[in-house]
Amino acid sequence: MSDAVAGAGRGAEGRSPRLLLVLASVAVAFAAADTYVVVLALPDMMTGAGISVEQLQKAAPIISGFLLGYVAMLPLIGRIADLRGRTPVLVAALVLFALGSLVTAVAYDLPSMVAGRFLQGVGGGGLVPATLALVADLYPAERRGVPLGLVSAVQELGSVLGPLLGAVVLAVADWRAIFLLNLAVGLVLAAAIRSLRGEAPAGLAAPPPRRGLPGLPDLLGVLLALVAMAAGGLVFLRPSQLLRDLTWGELFVPYVGDGRWLTPIGLVAIGASLLFLVRCTFARRPLVDLRAWWRSARDADLTGALLLAVVLGGVILAFATADPKVQVFSDQGLWYLLGAAVGAVAFVVHVRRTEAPIVPAGALRRTPAWGAVLVSFFVGAALIAALIDIPLFARTTIHRDSQLMAALVLLRFLVALPVGAVVGGWLTRRVGAGVITAVGMALAALGFALMTQWDVDSLEHLTSDLTLVICGFGFGLALAPVNAAVLASTDDDVHGVASAMVVVARMVGMLVGISALTALGLRRYYDHLEDNPLPSAREVCGDRTRCAAYSDLIAAAGIPQEHAVFAGAAVAAVVAGLLALVVFRGAATKAVSTAEVLRARA
Repeated sequence: MSDAVAGAGRGAEGRSPRLLLVLASVAVAFAAADTYVVVLALPDMMTGAGISVEQLQKAAPIISGFLLGYVAMLPLIGRIADLRGRTPVLVAALVLFALGSLVTAVAYDLPSMVAGRFLQGVGGGGLVPATLALVADLYPAERRGVPLGLVSAVQELGSVLGPLLGAVVLAVADWRAIFLLNLAVGLVLAAAIRSLRGEAPAGLAAPPPRRGLPGLPDLLGVLLALVAMAAGGLVFLRPSQLLRDLTWGELFVPYVGDGRWLTPIGLVAIGASLLFLVRCTFARRPLVDLRAWWRSARDADLTGALLLAVVLGGVILAFATADPKVQVFSDQGLWYLLGAAVGAVAFVVHVRRTEAPIVPAGALRRTPAWGAVLVSFFVGAALIAALIDIPLFARTTIHRDSQLMAALVLLRFLVALPVGAVVGGWLTRRVGAGVITAVGMALAALGFALMTQWDVDSLEHLTSDLTLVICGFGFGLALAPVNAAVLASTDDDVHGVASAMVVVARMVGMLVGISALTALGLRRYYDHLEDNPLPSAREVCGDRTRCAAYSDLIAAAGIPQEHAVFAGAAVAAVVAGLLALVVFRGAATKAVSTAEVLRARA
């Protein structure tokens, strides 16, 4: 790593703390890759869940389930990381991610697949605030820029590797292999991070367990867990050899109806799981100390976290379940938003009455702290336009017959983004966070402004590559300063929940942004059709059912829609930059020079 990383401190001697951060960053990158790997695997996953490719809208819960787990639980996980330690939360998040990967890999219907994706979201999302808070624990405020930039870079690098990883795996195996790979990597990383617990600096790891004899595992708990997993695996997989066997086949015959879980093997799985939970609750030295985690959840304000999850869940479901081609939010969106509003009122009342709310009083009181949440929202609203509409523009124009080639156009943007993240982190030590963020968002806005001039064949020219690089580099430039500002402006004991709120704001901004910008684009599209109505296909193509000339007309009609989206994203980027200039003025993210110290002492 760089000199800044090598000289990192806070009393952390040796390589273990830095190795812990490296492993956490790798975990973040891998979880980020899983977010994008589903894009290519979704059609095959739909088939595995019994959904035809024509019923794409029914597959929305596969995406929204992951988002719900990723966002809604983040504040609670961030707060637990403040109370219990970074390392235990990282290990638990990886175990949840691995478990969700396993459930997804063996899923046989939509509910089981959504449950697996939800667990993946909870685990993958929980890695981010714990890793960002870990940076704050290991580095003083003026030296966090580069490590924060590296964490942001590897997170965004996952968006580059995700589609490529999915393409490679799907070329040699089916979609289930992707999640089995997630399972293996998640467990390996969890074991590696846990092995460093005893060598981590004070405050990063949980205190050693006090009950029972040291070094002896809970053998009964291990046995119950293995029985539950084996029986559950048989319920999911239903091996044909066992089903056809006259003796073993009886294990899969339901007692009532036709449900898989009302069979002998299903009841064994349920019973072993319940006994495992009881064992983890009452054993002297359990395999998983549920009592300790329950205490941590209560101390973190579980009630407030659930109310906040209702708020975030309502917003997520309102926008994530909509068809962006025809609606801003789903048919039930108003009800979801109404539920979110009720949850928000209840959350405010709860926070005012409880002594230890999930977001402690005054945690975000400083302007750069709450300002980072606001800036992050607008960054997300602009960023989603690039992630979604650049491939759409490519599909509309030069790659009409290849979804993969259209998606690969975005790689030029995504490769520049982590580079910008590292540069932004390095500059944070020398330049104010507000200035760097504003410059980054100005570059992103410039990129979007240039995109509003694209025509049917623009992506075939090198100038479009430069535009994509400028835009991606600009977004990357802004990532580390935003995180640095919120960490420098909050107390050490709330870094986890503060980082979580910044991530939540960006994700919500992405969901709201894509819906609002798509609505803007659709309005521009219909206005264009009113002024320039399309002729019929027969008028253009004669007796042929399809011809290039008519495809060109359709592409030309869709371009104004994308232009409107890019213009709206440019406005969101400008708003984010201007806000950053104002709210980050008091953020102490720069390193103090020797000259400044001497002047202060004079």
